[in-house]
Amino acid sequence: MDSSQIVTTNDGSNTLYSSKFNQHYHSVKAGAINEALFKHVIPAITYATNNNLLEINILDICFGLGYNTFTTIDYIIKNNLDIKVNFYSPEFDSKLIKSLQDFEFPDEFAYMKNIIDEVSKNNFYEDDRFKIEVFIGDARAYIKNINNIDVVYQDAFSSDVNKELWTKEYFEDIYNCTSQNCLMTTYSIATPIRLGMWESGFEIYEYRSGATDRQTVCFKSKDDANLANTKYIDMVLKKSRNTTAVSLKD
Repeated sequence: MDSSQIVTTNDGSNTLYSSKFNQHYHSVKAGAINEALFKHVIPAITYATNNNLLEINILDICFGLGYNTFTTIDYIIKNNLDIKVNFYSPEFDSKLIKSLQDFEFPDEFAYMKNIIDEVSKNNFYEDDRFKIEVFIGDARAYIKNINNIDVVYQDAFSSDVNKELWTKEYFEDIYNCTSQNCLMTTYSIATPIRLGMWESGFEIYEYRSGATDRQTVCFKSKDDANLANTKYIDMVLKKSRNTTAVSLKD
């Protein structure tokens, strides 16, 4: 495991600092739980309920400490939502996953200890409402072999240190593994990242919640953008105004 330093974030939840990528797994300022909740979970589950989806497949890039997945489960349970979720998540660090059973998660997750332990020990968990599959290995290879994904949590380390999970070619593979009506959430608002998503076929929107800064959400069609607090980003206009901007390439 490359991550050794435990850091308490501003919402009281713990994260880790990655010595490999020289970045925290979560925003210390926003907080690990709040970042997962407002940047990924709320827009995703709102989108699912707006579209009357009773079962969804979520691709969580990458699993890391599991906050996105565990916060999704917590949100669904505590809001008594009738929705089943299947999580599919690549993660390169097997030792990190094995360490989760001993990680000091927030008290809000205490009732999920059995889920966390099962994932930590077996890279898998399933009950009648939730399924979690963690794939240990290369995310780029993994996404070429899955399909019918309804929601993508695009939450890899930043493109400065983890470029391979932010390129146009990567987003083309994401586009191909998603269902026709899908949502992708990400913290990134960088123009090169948005260009890569757009060039891959996604429609780009800016999303704001009451507790976070600007972020990006993507759909395959403008007709699917039935999510509040979004603003369409005209990438043709943006590119014409910034002719030097280019997407990241492999």
